[in-house]
Amino acid sequence: MHFLRPPLCAALLVALTVSACSSAQENAPAKDAKAANQTGAPQSAARDLLSNDAQANDQRVLENFGVGDDAYVRALAVDPEKNSLWVGTSLGVHEVDLVSRDVRNTFTREAGLANEYVFDIMVDGKGNKWFGTNGGGASRYNNGKWKTYFPMHGLADYWVYSFGEQSDGTVWIGTWYGANRVDAKTGEFKTYLKELVNEWVYGIGVDAQDRVWFGTEGGVSMFDGKTWTAWTHKDGLGAPNADNLPSSSNTGLGTRARHDLSVVMEGKPTYNPNYVFCIHVSPDNTVWAGTWGGGVSHFDGTRWTSYTVKDGLAGNIVFSIAQDKDGVFWFGTDHGLTRYDGKNWRTFTRGEGLINDSVYAVAATRDGEVWVGTKGGVVRIGYPSKQAKAGG
Repeated sequence: MHFLRPPLCAALLVALTVSACSSAQENAPAKDAKAANQTGAPQSAARDLLSNDAQANDQRVLENFGVGDDAYVRALAVDPEKNSLWVGTSLGVHEVDLVSRDVRNTFTREAGLANEYVFDIMVDGKGNKWFGTNGGGASRYNNGKWKTYFPMHGLADYWVYSFGEQSDGTVWIGTWYGANRVDAKTGEFKTYLKELVNEWVYGIGVDAQDRVWFGTEGGVSMFDGKTWTAWTHKDGLGAPNADNLPSSSNTGLGTRARHDLSVVMEGKPTYNPNYVFCIHVSPDNTVWAGTWGGGVSHFDGTRWTSYTVKDGLAGNIVFSIAQDKDGVFWFGTDHGLTRYDGKNWRTFTRGEGLINDSVYAVAATRDGEVWVGTKGGVVRIGYPSKQAKAGG
């Protein structure tokens, strides 16, 4: 395993072949898009905090880092206290210094990681790093010490895809067989299964009221500490199937051995608006859900509003969501990365410097830079003018 750091502005890596977890079509270099219909657009803080469009358009890919041509970057997490970025790949985990961009540590099973294929990473309030793996359970790491959790310890399943943390330190773990609540004081595990709208949990978010939101293969669930509530496509989650795409049968049926993350059928895109890949809770306490074919959906507490390629989104399959310090949203899709400031849309693809157009992970640092994970590696997006002033 390797984490390659080419010189700044070096030639981009060659285009990579399409994987089973990618759309069969890789689009041509994208162009900026404006929202065709602003009705229902969220009143994001970004409207006030952003500078003019020229400054927004100045953001670009500044560096790219390889992790291996056949490796996937599925998870990114920023540790602000250590000023580091954690990169979860299908071959292990790297800790990267955000100043020097050098690799501080690389972890595999030999070092204590439960499994090399990492699907999610969370840095909790105590500085613990949580790693969810593909069939290997969950690992927790801090200052050289590892603790791995399996079903024998109370973990709901070996396949771990998401984490969340409440204000008191309670940790939530999303698996392919329900969600775990890990008591902040006792460390005791409790599993929730039938309470969820669907048992396959891919995204977890916690809002300012300490309500926990779950993105699943069958819709969105929310737990307020006492009551469970659920939303599906019938309630407004996910945009209509405007392109008449075939419905996907990959919805949790069958065994885990043959349950994969393919979003294509016979080489063509598919549609399943109830399938939620990711959940993001915004500082304004509203919720965003990335769906399979239904675009990204925004819940304002009353209703869902969905945004698709017709509005300016790069692709209608949304794998990841992040929000930067200015309130700007970054959506990782099957056809590139989209920047949305509440008014304007801009898309990055391989033509703008991404290593691959299927974007599985996005993370924003506290200084405003955005890191993007795809097959093959990660890229760093920022303002060239700021880098020049910083001497970088």
